Amino acid sequence: MTPTTSSDIRRRTVLSIAGTGALGALAGCMSALSGDDTDSNDDEADETEADEPLTDYEYTEPPQVVDLAEQNHESTLRTVSARHQIVTDEANGGPVELPEVWAWQADDLPPSVPGPIYRMQEGETFELTFENDHDRPHTVHVHAVGKSWKDDGAPVSTRTKVDAGDSKTYVLEGDVPGTHFYHCHYQTHNHLDMGMYGIIRVDPEGYEAPDREYFLTLREWDSRLHEQTAGGDAEYDISDRTPNFYTVNGRSAPTTFHPELGSPLVLSRGETVRVHVVNAGYETHAFHTHGHRFTVVEEEGSPIPEAAQYEEDVVPIAPAERLTLEFEADSDPGIYPVHCHKVDHVTTDGHYPGGMATAIVYEEAMDSEEFAEVMDDAGYEG
Repeated sequence: MTPTTSSDIRRRTVLSIAGTGALGALAGCMSALSGDDTDSNDDEADETEADEPLTDYEYTEPPQVVDLAEQNHESTLRTVSARHQIVTDEANGGPVELPEVWAWQADDLPPSVPGPIYRMQEGETFELTFENDHDRPHTVHVHAVGKSWKDDGAPVSTRTKVDAGDSKTYVLEGDVPGTHFYHCHYQTHNHLDMGMYGIIRVDPEGYEAPDREYFLTLREWDSRLHEQTAGGDAEYDISDRTPNFYTVNGRSAPTTFHPELGSPLVLSRGETVRVHVVNAGYETHAFHTHGHRFTVVEEEGSPIPEAAQYEEDVVPIAPAERLTLEFEADSDPGIYPVHCHKVDHVTTDGHYPGGMATAIVYEEAMDSEEFAEVMDDAGYEG
């Protein structure tokens, strides 16, 4: 495998975020998760008229990759109040949404939850300017990478926050290769829960991209916080945090399997696949793959020595932890679930299947009847 340029990596990653590969076609996999034993809320949805929305904010869009080398290692980040669909309108069981999130918006990209994926090379310096047009103070805290004390983004020690109408430029060093986590560190217990989190990737010198590469961010949500923030009558207290939504890249199944809105791992037999998994929530999750055994090759940016690597098919991932997994697409071509094995996390507001689940999908299986049903479940008509 030969080294690739930053533009090559960006092209590969944008395709992977959409999960489309060369064909540009994939969607849900709920039948593969549930078999014949489904617990559908369709009847309840038919019997209950939709309430008037609490807000009229614009909706978030899926996160995009920002290749910092292509914009002089500079970016402007903002916080935007938005609506966020956990399950989209066209998907089975949808819509399910949070009436207010605080989404990150980079440069001229749309706001997203998770925020944009910043990508840079080892040894580069990145200037991130946070312009606070929001109505509350915020900060930006980035794990692992080098920065001055005043750029740490933790007001409990720096005594510095970015008030509404102000701005601050954070200077970040790409001195720790790996996949890292960034988030607001002001009133973190609520601001992180409101959606202010994202990934920054520092590629090591001479980085060799795999055939397919994906970024997956896990998170659980208590919707009462969002309803209360949006002016609803819900009552929320952090001491009584009880998640009812579980997401991969901000979506729950079956929307997670949608090629443009979700996070399916599309591949072709014989390819090498690399998956960067970040836990942006407050609970530990058990990441499990069907039909494939993976190797953890990197943790919090530290390479795992080859002698310590071994194949497995489920791995716990703690809050703020980042794992990079690799596997070979060597199974019978088909559609294989990928999900949290804390099975209550594969629910959406108590309904199974849903929640924290997506799928490994072989391009060779995309002309099957099962695949067509899967796509219909996710609301994809491509």
